[in-house]
Amino acid sequence: MAVVIGADSLTASEMAAFARWTNLSETTFLLQPKSADADYRVRIFTPAAELPFAGHPTLGSCHVWLSSGGRPKSGDIIQECEAGLVRIRRDNERLSFEAPELRRSGPVELDTLTRAIKGLRLASDVIVDANWVDNGPGWLAVLLRSRTDVLALRPDFAVMSGLRVGVVAPWDPMKEGRNANFEVRAFTAAGFEDPVTGSLNAGIAQWLIGNGIAPSSYIASQGTVLGREGRVHVEQVDDRIWIGGDVKTCIEGVVAL
Repeated sequence: MAVVIGADSLTASEMAAFARWTNLSETTFLLQPKSADADYRVRIFTPAAELPFAGHPTLGSCHVWLSSGGRPKSGDIIQECEAGLVRIRRDNERLSFEAPELRRSGPVELDTLTRAIKGLRLASDVIVDANWVDNGPGWLAVLLRSRTDVLALRPDFAVMSGLRVGVVAPWDPMKEGRNANFEVRAFTAAGFEDPVTGSLNAGIAQWLIGNGIAPSSYIASQGTVLGREGRVHVEQVDDRIWIGGDVKTCIEGVVAL
């Protein structure tokens, strides 16, 4: 992803055009906050559309804001985005955001679930449950029986067109080790698999922890099929669920817009 600092003079059309030019999964723009409670404001664009919230861009934008001299008004950082205010905490190199309230939760409608299952090329006997876990991007999640079932998926994106589908299943600690507790895959509405997805993991965590399927603290593995070793750290503290990972700058530059 890319982060543009000092983007207050840009119009939404200019932001969208630059996001199309980068052709990255997300491009974000740091702005002065409108809310008195926020430390900064961010707008998040994919090459195709603007998102009200996304996890990876939240942590990446916060990292850049801090690296460029940003100082929070209080202990935690408060980010303003189209979905509202998001609280972020620091732990050395790791940043974690507080999972935002779900905009949509509960059972998935039969016709939508049927299309998702068909697109995932799933057999009904490997499905445990499904639920809306939408905190802005529109995710629905499907719980499978095993990590093997998740890793074996080869979806038909044409069938799932317009849907954002996340799939999750537990690791077997006896067979697969204890490096993580759950395997997650994210299939976007744009027709590609996302290697690490904070917003999806935030929604899944609220669903799984809330229903006693997952413990209050766990690690999710994501990106395995894509050759990545993504690790998303999930922790519930009191009534808050935090989604975290290690963040670093890869490339810096100057752009004239």
